[in-house]
Amino acid sequence: PLAGRCAYFVQRKKRFCKMVPAAGRRFCGEHGQLEGEGGRRRIPCPLDPKHTVYEVQLQKHLKKCNSREKPKPVYFVQDINAGLKDVAEIPEIQQIPISSLSKEELEDLIIKLKKASAGLELHHKEQILSHQVLQEALNDPKNGESAFKHLKQQASILGNMEKLHLLGPGRCFVEFGAGRGKLSHWVDIALQNAESVHFLLVERATTRFKVDGKHKRSDSIFERLQVDIQHLCLSKMHKSIFKDNSFFFFFFSTTFFFFPPDLALRCLVESYTTTSDGENEQPVLKRFKSDTTEVASNSCPDNERNEEGTLENSKTVAGIVIALCCHHRCDWTHYVGKEFFKSVGLGPVEFHYYQRMSSWATCGMRESMNKSSMNDEESGDQTNNTEEHEQTYSKTEDGSDTLQGLLTVEERKEIGCLCKLMIDHGRIEYLQQRGFKADLQYYTESSVSLENVLLTAVPRQSWISEPAT
Repeated sequence: PLAGRCAYFVQRKKRFCKMVPAAGRRFCGEHGQLEGEGGRRRIPCPLDPKHTVYEVQLQKHLKKCNSREKPKPVYFVQDINAGLKDVAEIPEIQQIPISSLSKEELEDLIIKLKKASAGLELHHKEQILSHQVLQEALNDPKNGESAFKHLKQQASILGNMEKLHLLGPGRCFVEFGAGRGKLSHWVDIALQNAESVHFLLVERATTRFKVDGKHKRSDSIFERLQVDIQHLCLSKMHKSIFKDNSFFFFFFSTTFFFFPPDLALRCLVESYTTTSDGENEQPVLKRFKSDTTEVASNSCPDNERNEEGTLENSKTVAGIVIALCCHHRCDWTHYVGKEFFKSVGLGPVEFHYYQRMSSWATCGMRESMNKSSMNDEESGDQTNNTEEHEQTYSKTEDGSDTLQGLLTVEERKEIGCLCKLMIDHGRIEYLQQRGFKADLQYYTESSVSLENVLLTAVPRQSWISEPAT
């Protein structure tokens, strides 16, 4: 160590600490505690080594550490929406880049893709709508370009919901990947005169700057479930949330981008009608307003909840609206369209490459990628803004230099679009096989978002076509 500096060697930086210790000591205040200098030694917490604790206070700390395992809520069922994982079916190619494929292998994948997609509707109809509740915000000059684009997307989603007669009283709206809850916020404003409206905002991480607290109306209830959708069993929710005369509705926020919607689809369509006898703790629901009605009672036994609280079939699902994006993050284990892929002669190997090649549809031009990366460097770390889509595709996903002589920019863009179409069509068939009328449409301009496809689904029953009263 340097003379007069701390004698602690920092492994991460491969050098000694440069802090100045107190007179007569070898270590600075922080590292002296790690070395036990002064009689009190700090050690890494065994639950989370990112923080330290005094060794003599370890047992007391373990009882209150935020990283300790907490009791699971009643709606937590491990991997209930993960899908069946057949080890023999999962290929060991997760780390193999597309650039490592030979010309023949790449051509074979493209031939299979075009053959499998033959007969599918390559272009969706345009359904670019708006809603009056967002007009004031859309016309507000204080909103920047990014906020304006999000508002246009949210306005179109609400417009499509209204066209499908999904906005009405006596319904429970569930927003998966809710983030700040802006989409629920606008739905609540659109239903300001409606009664018995319930919102469940599902988010696995804690979120800052939530808008839930802005809702002061006594007839609208907002609750948050902090859980990964992979483990969320909606049928375990208390019966008072899903009243007999209520419809249940799900939408997926455009502001959340860390997982594909397959988990949410399976959560709604499959686990929603599944009951289990597992012993779990009662739900811990975060309240954002006072209400005299108790929504999550701890006195309801499992058998009573299964008989009266569990919704029996998909008729209670009034509609599904999903802003599709981030196909490159799909996973074969979670994917709901496996049957469709197998029916056209494709399997997990092809799916693995197609989900990575899907990014060619939005970043197939190398010039655009370079400009985008330069803008990201100038503007700082983009990941701090959770309302922006993640645009960090590696060279193996967008096509490396080895592919430049094989495919033109337009060809790669076309192939990327076909990959997205195949993945989305598998989700459509999944919903159709379960009694839904599902469609894909463009809900906003490509200048607003390159990920501009909206999946909508409503039950085939005739009653859903009638306007809500």
